[in-house]
Amino acid sequence: MAERLVGKQAPDFTMDTVLGNGQEFGKVSLSDYKGKWLVLFFYPLDFTFVCPTEITAISEAASQFKASNAEILGVSIDSIHSHRAWINTPVDQNGLGQLNFPLAADITKQVSRDYGVLIEEEGIALRGLFIINPEGELQYQVVHHNNVGRSVEETLRVLEALQSGGLCPIGWKKGDKHLVAK
Repeated sequence: MAERLVGKQAPDFTMDTVLGNGQEFGKVSLSDYKGKWLVLFFYPLDFTFVCPTEITAISEAASQFKASNAEILGVSIDSIHSHRAWINTPVDQNGLGQLNFPLAADITKQVSRDYGVLIEEEGIALRGLFIINPEGELQYQVVHHNNVGRSVEETLRVLEALQSGGLCPIGWKKGDKHLVAK
């Protein structure tokens, strides 16, 4: 039986990363994001077809996430060396080019497993997206099949709705009125 994650403390993690410049390696833990919102997303594999469309779109919107006090972290089961090669491959050759956030390597698949997105029999992650608040509580998750990319606009809308602290009806956007409980 699947365990609920929303409303609970996000599963802790420590992973190796490649910075968006494709040159530097690092390490990242959930605690590094304390005091900030985190948009954590999983994708199946480097050098695939749908993944670069959403990863580059998220990168292009990075300044909008940053303006909302949110950091971004992409994760797959690939190695940091594969991530580095993909970032350093030109976009017109199915690469990513420079990114505005790091990619983390979940080589052991434990983080994918902890977040409930690992397809055990294939050894890859589903497309999972999680929004974690500054206190480390998981506020939002969406997980779906790997053949459909995610919407950057919807992710930003949900992030801003969560940050607003009010009751947000369908389609709510920043600046809209909240619902009033009666």
